Parts: sequence; C-alpha cells; structure tokens
Amino acid sequence: MEKRAFLKMTTLAIAGMSFGPARGASTATKYDSRAKLGVNVTEVPYRRNAAGRELLARVYQPEGRGPFPVLLDLHGGAWNRKDRKAEEPMDRSIAESGVLVVAIDMTIAKEAPYPACVQDAHYGVRWLKSKAAQWKGDPATLGVFGSSSGGHVAELIGMRPRDPRYAVYPLKEAPHLDASLLYVATRSPISNTFARYQNAVNRKRENMMRNNTNFFRPFDTIHEANPQEILERREKVVLLPLLVMQGALDDNVLPPDQKKFTETYRAAGGDVRFELFEGCEHEWVAEPGPQTDRAHEMVKGFIAQRLAARRST
Repeated sequence: MEKRAFLKMTTLAIAGMSFGPARGASTATKYDSRAKLGVNVTEVPYRRNAAGRELLARVYQPEGRGPFPVLLDLHGGAWNRKDRKAEEPMDRSIAESGVLVVAIDMTIAKEAPYPACVQDAHYGVRWLKSKAAQWKGDPATLGVFGSSSGGHVAELIGMRPRDPRYAVYPLKEAPHLDASLLYVATRSPISNTFARYQNAVNRKRENMMRNNTNFFRPFDTIHEANPQEILERREKVVLLPLLVMQGALDDNVLPPDQKKFTETYRAAGGDVRFELFEGCEHEWVAEPGPQTDRAHEMVKGFIAQRLAARRST
C-alpha cells in the first residue's frame, strides 16, 4: 500500500524548549505504594467535543494532606466504545495507594475519527495539570495510564507531547502548559496499529476490522499514527520511561508484535519495561484474580520507581 504525502509529516521539533514536567511544583511529593487510603470519587466536566457530547472526568482523590502524585487514565474500547469508568478497579486501587487518579472520557470513532481522541487526551493532560492542586495533586508528577486503544493514545501523547495536530484545543486559563509527562504506563496497548489490523483480517474478525476503518479515516492515517512505524521512521520523538503489560494469550494484540515494539523503543534509546502475564488474554484485568492484583501492584511499583528517579535528579 502506497502511503500518501500525509504520512511524511513529522513531529514538530522546538529547539531549546524543555520536554520535562511543569516547573514550579513541589519536589517533595512522597509515595508509598503499599498505603491503603480512603478515596473520594467525584465527576466534573472537562470539555465538550465536536459532536456536542460533554466529556466528563472521574476524579479519585485520596484522603490525606498530599501533595499526591497524579495519574491520568485513558480508557480503551478499540477507539469505538467505553468511557471513563472502563478501568475503575485499576483506578481505585492506584488511588488507594495515595495517587490522585483522574479518568477521562474521550471522543469515540462514530463521533470523529483520529486524531480526535488524541486531541482530547492532549487537552486532558494540560487541563489536569491546571486543576491538580485543587485536589491536592502535584502536577509535576503527572503520568498517564492507558489500556488497549487508550494505551495507543498514551504512547502517542508521550512520544509527541507538542505535536500541533494534537495541541489544537487551547487551555485559556493556563496557555503556558504543555502535555509533557513523567512516564507512560500501559496494559495491552495497540503499539502497532497496522499489525493489529492485519491480525483482524487474518482472523476474519469483521468487528475488529470495522473498528479500525471507523477510526482511521483516511485509512492511511493508520501508518502516521502507528507507534511502531513512528520509531522505524526515526521521527524526532520523546522517549519517556514506559511500562508495557501484555497478556501471553492475547489474540487481539499479539505478544510478538508487542515485544518487537518494546525492543524497537529500547533500541531507539527509551527506557521500557515489558512484562508478560502468563495465561492472560487481552482484558484479563476485567476479572479479579492474582494476575489482576499483580497488574495493579506493578503499576504502583512503576509509579514509585519513576517518582524515586525524579527525586534523585
């Protein structure tokens, strides 16, 4: 398949500008991943999308003085379904350990194709930075967690925090903020969009094929927005510390494709941790059990590691 000229676009590089977390926030944020705190859950609107739907943010605020580290959750659903409640058990577990977790709705494909949901996420990062302090969060510690297609969006935001295609919605109350992050954590991310489509074709899964063609319009954007191909094209990107959790029995996002992505990420200079969950399919965390508990603890441990590394620099 020939790629159109659109695929030749590369991430805008702004020389001399920092891609690190927002400055001026507390550097004394402490975190104990073994903590068990009470959590207050509220919901607030954060923007209205082009289809007229009010997108909501679900805020999991730990009880205590803070300041708490901050995590933005991006839901999965093959870009075509689900909402801010999709990862509620994971979000609540992380919040109970003393992390301000905010899960947001994103535009789905029937409302608008790529890059609409990535634009929501880019705005969501900046919006949460501006709001975190009111929920006792430290915006300088902000990381992102994404599941499945939300993991794809998380990887794009992490790699392209200043891409003008994503930074389309101004945040009037804080125009100086950008979408830079401290880390990206994922579960079953779609790290190779075209390989996943080919897998759907090979398995004759019409619904999976339709999810792709609904979202990637024109279809060639499946290459422009492909994290694997972005690295192979050697685009100028940011390589944040990355956690990838993958089910060994996943026939939706294939483990060899995921392993290839993490190897390519590492070869490009990125710090990536790849963890395989034996006996687990694509959405293993939807059910309680030892491997779901392991995933919860792994994300908390990864957050603790990234915060410790930040304090040591």
